[in-house]
Amino acid sequence: MADRPKIPPLTLDTSGYRCPLPVIRLEAALRGLADGAQVTVIADDPVAVIDIPQFCREAGHAVTRLESAPDICVFLVTRAAKSV
Repeated sequence: MADRPKIPPLTLDTSGYRCPLPVIRLEAALRGLADGAQVTVIADDPVAVIDIPQFCREAGHAVTRLESAPDICVFLVTRAAKSV
């Protein structure tokens, strides 16, 4: 069986949104994705640096903060397996 081409992660730009909207928009985006799918999240809310990783830990999603410009947080979130 041939390998499927790698699909780039979805990008979710939450710039301009304040707590709790970046997390709410991330949760909605993840809900429609398959297990293991990735979302790149861009946020300029200073609280997002705490809120997004906390949400991911609680929901079981993997999260990595990527390098970004000052005053902007960029995260790569990998969707956890859906519970049965």
